[in-house]
Amino acid sequence: MTTLAGKSTRTRPFGLVIAAVGIPAFMGALDNLVVSTALPVIRTELGASIADLQWFVNAYTLPFAAFLLTAAALGDRIGRRRMYLAGIALFTAASAAAALATEPWQLTAARAVQGIGGAAIAPLSLTLLAAAVPDRLRNAAVGIWGGITGLGVALGPVIGGAVVDGLTWNWIFWVNVPIGVGALILAAIVLEESRGGARRLDPLGLLLSSSGMLLLIWGIVDGPDRGWTSGRVPVMLAAGAALIVAFLVWQSRNSAPMLPLSLFRSRSFSLVNVVTLTFSAGAFGSVFLLAQFFQVVQGLSPLESGLRTLPWTAAPMVVAPLAGIFGARLGLRNLVVAGQVFLAAGILWIGLVTSTDASYGDFVGAFLLAGVGMGLTFAPISTITLASVTEQQRGVASGANNTIREFGVAAGVAVLSSIFSSYGGFAGGQDFVDGVVPAVLAGSAVLAVGALVATRLPRRI
Repeated sequence: MTTLAGKSTRTRPFGLVIAAVGIPAFMGALDNLVVSTALPVIRTELGASIADLQWFVNAYTLPFAAFLLTAAALGDRIGRRRMYLAGIALFTAASAAAALATEPWQLTAARAVQGIGGAAIAPLSLTLLAAAVPDRLRNAAVGIWGGITGLGVALGPVIGGAVVDGLTWNWIFWVNVPIGVGALILAAIVLEESRGGARRLDPLGLLLSSSGMLLLIWGIVDGPDRGWTSGRVPVMLAAGAALIVAFLVWQSRNSAPMLPLSLFRSRSFSLVNVVTLTFSAGAFGSVFLLAQFFQVVQGLSPLESGLRTLPWTAAPMVVAPLAGIFGARLGLRNLVVAGQVFLAAGILWIGLVTSTDASYGDFVGAFLLAGVGMGLTFAPISTITLASVTEQQRGVASGANNTIREFGVAAGVAVLSSIFSSYGGFAGGQDFVDGVVPAVLAGSAVLAVGALVATRLPRRI
């Protein structure tokens, strides 16, 4: 039996709950980047163009980011578990369709459907986790969830490269099918249904928010390649911004809004979302460029490059659960501030040592520092988000925070890529270094701003 807010009266094994929410979240995070290392092989086997390759990535990212808030709002109304199970089923079926693709358009379409399924998994997995564990275990559970999600991001390029080297590109997607079926069965057995406070759907809000975010992120993604001041990019950005403004106006007047603006009256909720934006923009924008350094400048394979960045990208798997366990004792605000300072310092270090003759040893310490910073950030941000609102509002709060994070990732990659293109390029090793150094230093500056904002979070949440 469950309450309206979603807190269950039945206790389930902690490990099974973690598996039920962690496995699908891992798959969703993994598929953000897993295809990147396989693009050259896919291009050859499917006869894809450069534009097709971009869409193999963007077709997942765009609907994933655009429908996060929509999926969370629908879950609050029709049932979070029901929406979560639908997301897993859709993601699994789309993975099979992607594996069977024989034409570029088929893979693009399958990736788009994957993105929609992933949008239902990401926010609702955290909300269902919070409802399924006792309050005393919530911080630890969120920490483990953050570590699992971080592991998916870290292993994406590595698993993609390993699969392509050992099997065929199709197995990048086939591997999701048995895992997805198992996760669907486990979640159906272990998790219980819950809903948010609102019962009535908000069709206009759903339309305005999803279309506005889609246009905004699409414009940001296209900006570095197509230019920011001409063509379709400024049109999409302006239209997306106008739709988001219309969405906010509608939410302020709607008696049953999908995103209650009263959430932002909470100081901790507002500030933690600002930190989420700066964190995702500065960190992931920098990772996107630095992951290419070893390939472009040192001539390594995608798999070799992915392995070399593991001290950074895999550290959150270890640190995030520890941050969740000890967060209450050390202070969530302190962990977030420390995480942003470590990240800013690590990326600044990388920017200062990057050169054409830099050795791997020059980067290891900076990678570890940045990885620890990410690990200290993941769990506390999620915990603060949930603790800043009522139990009934956790679904939409998680959806809003995930949406802002994905928007930050897209904006960070686009803006830092534009800085990179202004100062350098891919003509050679030195040309790449000339571009990546100012871009990475800009990413460090963005993270430093986030650290300052984090100091304004309440001491106790």
